Amino acid sequence: MALRLSGEWTVRDDIVAARSAPAGLGLAKIDVLDFDSSTLGHWDSSLLVFLAALRDAARERRIVFNHAGLPLAACRLLDLLPSEPVAPIGVPPPSGLTERLGAWVTSRWVDSVAITRLVGETSLRALPGMLGKTRSRGVDFLNFVYGAGGRALPMVALVNVLVGGIIAFVGALELRRLGADVYISNLVGATVVREMAALITAIVMSGRTGSAYAAEIATMQGSGEIDALRALGIPIYDYLVLPRVVALTAMMPLLALYAGALGILGGFVVAVNIMSISVGGFVDHLRSAVAAPDILLGLAKSLAFGAWIALVSCRIGLRAGRSAADVGDAATRAAVSGIVGVIALDAVFDVCANALGI
Repeated sequence: MALRLSGEWTVRDDIVAARSAPAGLGLAKIDVLDFDSSTLGHWDSSLLVFLAALRDAARERRIVFNHAGLPLAACRLLDLLPSEPVAPIGVPPPSGLTERLGAWVTSRWVDSVAITRLVGETSLRALPGMLGKTRSRGVDFLNFVYGAGGRALPMVALVNVLVGGIIAFVGALELRRLGADVYISNLVGATVVREMAALITAIVMSGRTGSAYAAEIATMQGSGEIDALRALGIPIYDYLVLPRVVALTAMMPLLALYAGALGILGGFVVAVNIMSISVGGFVDHLRSAVAAPDILLGLAKSLAFGAWIALVSCRIGLRAGRSAADVGDAATRAAVSGIVGVIALDAVFDVCANALGI
């Protein structure tokens, strides 16, 4: 059977009608479909819509579609279209318990590899970055330092003063039963310097700075800024990740010292004004309770906490989608992941310190 194409085939015609036209051709009684385009006038994509639908109908009825009689340009364009139905792209979500567990383990492994890579790149590029040998901008680094340091001081101060006061109040109530309320400064000093100053500050920074990092990078991902940076040949890690990681890691020990001093101050106010502990007794016991290894342990924790928060937040931001909902999801995941990781790291530090006798 030869099908003659004539007249004008332009977008002014009804493309929907062109797509549905093969249904009425009665193709069930033929074996080969040929074409005659000798009287064909101007044509555009509407002809291709018709031919593609006709080819699909011929394939369903096992009819040979011979496009030798079509214009050469139409044949070339038609060859660009898939001749077989395209399977939907993507992997169906796992349904069984084993599949879901495997998908979760695989996802966690991929995240672990990515975090390890970020740690390695940070270790190798931190010093060159501070010496100005990377593509990072100094003004951006100073802005991140101020954002992770100066702007965080009021919140860190408020939280740690309250935590120090709570530790002193609760500890004094229990020690008073034993007649040992004079040792409240020992409890406050050791707890705040070794544990609470670094831990509470890290939790605050995870919810404040870590979520901000993830939201900023996720917004850049959604707006196409990261794609533009890659197109310009600007290293994403040097420009976006390294300044944030170095700034937060460098500021965390200073914030921990600041938080420790204010936490002890909060405990001092509660112990002296509420529990009637003398100023001299509080200071003397505090000196004997807090030693250099305790301070160094708190600073080491704060360094690890700051690096973890910055790395995981940047990682989550780079993995975010391109919608507005993905930005909020990235900020939430960064805050939660940062807090959980900080608590886990704190437990590891405590186990190691106990094994070393610190």
